[in-house]
Amino acid sequence: MTTNKAGPLAGVRIVEFDAIGPVPLAAMLLADLGCEIVRITRAPNSGQTWGETGGAVLNRNRHHVHLDLKSPADRDQALALIETADGLIEGFRPGVMERLGLGPDDCLARNPRLVFARMTGWGQTGPLAQRAGHDINYIAITGALHAMGSPDRPPAPPLNLVGDYGGGAMFAIVGLLSAIISAGKTGVGHVVDVAMTDGTAALTSFFHAFRANGLWSDERGANLLDGSKPFYRCYACADGGHVAVGALEPQFFAKLVEGLGLGPDRFVQYDPAGWAEMEAVFAEIFLTRSRDDWDAIFRDTDACVSPVLSFGEAADHPHNRDRATLVDQGGVIQPAPAPRFSQSPTGIDEGRRGLVSVDEALALWAD
Repeated sequence: MTTNKAGPLAGVRIVEFDAIGPVPLAAMLLADLGCEIVRITRAPNSGQTWGETGGAVLNRNRHHVHLDLKSPADRDQALALIETADGLIEGFRPGVMERLGLGPDDCLARNPRLVFARMTGWGQTGPLAQRAGHDINYIAITGALHAMGSPDRPPAPPLNLVGDYGGGAMFAIVGLLSAIISAGKTGVGHVVDVAMTDGTAALTSFFHAFRANGLWSDERGANLLDGSKPFYRCYACADGGHVAVGALEPQFFAKLVEGLGLGPDRFVQYDPAGWAEMEAVFAEIFLTRSRDDWDAIFRDTDACVSPVLSFGEAADHPHNRDRATLVDQGGVIQPAPAPRFSQSPTGIDEGRRGLVSVDEALALWAD
């Protein structure tokens, strides 16, 4: 059994309570960066938990232990891990950890420097705190979902990238690491309340700034970045594929028009009166060639035109291949650890994944 000490967060010890949604992604990213994480799972060998579904990707780079948290003996084992940890991350509804005897008061009594990160959709307080929900619900009340999609159709859910992973996992990482830095200076731990609604709202700051200056409308499909402008949207190609066009700035728009074989004076980019015709002309031209033909035409220009790839295609794109953005690990294509560090290389280490006992986990942390 080995442990990888690489990564800028090597030596930071975190206990992860197995959960769905953003908790495993946050833990995966932290482990990729070198954190020494032990995942506590509740359903050994069931094959039916979200933790098992994550498998080789979401659960990589960390060991796990099986504990029945309703058992006093197993709860004590969990507390033994927590006593030597820098941080803890959990995603239960408010009050569940307290009922298990593993709430912040219980854990901080054993480890006053502990950072106790709690990730939920609605947060620990508020009228919805005890209600069920998913990504689509959390982003709905922040205004983010309303802004997405065509004006003539209901809002389009952006997978679960915005609420679960942007507003949840990323803010959990920021909160956890910020509090660990603070605890290292003061010796005093923190309880971090990570709500996906709060994080999603923070992600919309740019649009609130635009709205305050009269540059953003609450009308869906009427704004600069929502796909309603002919120079910032996707177009269908002859083979059924699509290209993404993001030529916002005049110099990039000029390259786009040139690549489409149009004269430089054919359109005035920011004249709304010409946008309907511009979109129709662009759509007609893009339909004359395949997606990959257009990629070849625009690849070496600053027109901001890219092929829209499926997950299955992404690993073979020349840029992704050159940077090894997606890697084949044991026959499973998955994103490589990110970001990259000049002095602390990161990677996927199968030696850091597998079932261990609590004693073995503590021994690993003692190495």
